[in-house]
Amino acid sequence: MISSKQNSKSLLLIMVLVLVITSNLALYRLPFPFLPAPADATWVIIGSLIDFSIVAPFLILAMTRRKGFTVKRFITFMVLGIIAARIIIPSAYFEPFKFIPYIAISIEGIILLAEIGLIFILLKHTPRIIRDIKASGEGPLFTFATLVQKQIGRHPLIKIISAETVMFYYAFASWKKRPIEAENRFSLHTKTSFIAFYIMMIHAIVIETIGIHWWLHDKSLILSIVLLILNIYTVIFFIGDIQAVRLNPLTVDEKQIRVALGLGKRMDIPFDEIENIAWGDYAANENLKAQGTIDFIARDFEEALPQCVITFKRPLNATLFLGFEKEFSKAAIRVDDPNRLQSYIDARHY
Repeated sequence: MISSKQNSKSLLLIMVLVLVITSNLALYRLPFPFLPAPADATWVIIGSLIDFSIVAPFLILAMTRRKGFTVKRFITFMVLGIIAARIIIPSAYFEPFKFIPYIAISIEGIILLAEIGLIFILLKHTPRIIRDIKASGEGPLFTFATLVQKQIGRHPLIKIISAETVMFYYAFASWKKRPIEAENRFSLHTKTSFIAFYIMMIHAIVIETIGIHWWLHDKSLILSIVLLILNIYTVIFFIGDIQAVRLNPLTVDEKQIRVALGLGKRMDIPFDEIENIAWGDYAANENLKAQGTIDFIARDFEEALPQCVITFKRPLNATLFLGFEKEFSKAAIRVDDPNRLQSYIDARHY
């Protein structure tokens, strides 16, 4: 019912956005005498600029509200709207307002410079962050982003850079590391085909890259280079993901369960926020595709069922790809030694 209402609202917003754009297109581009002379059309042009720079951005933000409302997103859509208005409105009518696109682009440029400044601030604090990670005795998967947020803040660009930094660390700088073996650590991948699956995927991408790049090189040099860069990035991500899974098993301490499945998802689950834990067949019967459920189940050639499903008292945040966050109400988990995990959690939770 809720999903149906959300879809209806999204459809209505899309229809209004299409109406705003098409009405302006019809006004300026159809061969009918709708417009007065340029000298008398000032308020018409102002109305169109409001449509493209304010109304349309708000409609787009409303349609993508799950991504959150930020001033930067609004300004970005506003700049794009003004550029679209400049393209649609004939030059003779836009002449009195030709300075507006330059102002909008200048604002976007100032924001870009501010973000570059954030990157320099991050670089300045990086040595201290590295020292703090080493002092904590833990890997950077959980600690790096947290320390960066404490030092700099939660800006989306900083989140993305932090996530990319962690990926490159695991892909290139973690090969001498060994998983810490302890009573409170539980691996997720050793009894699965997780690593074999990723190695197969890497081989397939490398072979595809060689073949497609060779074929595209003479047809479209730019497209072949773009695909080459994307494939190289994908291989680096897969290598980093393998290392992140290998070096970051599920960990249980006195206060929480800390679980991650590579670079793509991680979560802290405090014992105080756990409402119920289902084990065995009860967990295996859970619907992993249900809304609000996140799974920490390593990829395998065969279907893998959860051995443990934790229901939370309230939705908890999980960190996903590129540092984005989303709330979940359940976590489905599969480890290599479920009996030992159940005994260990029961001893601390109950």
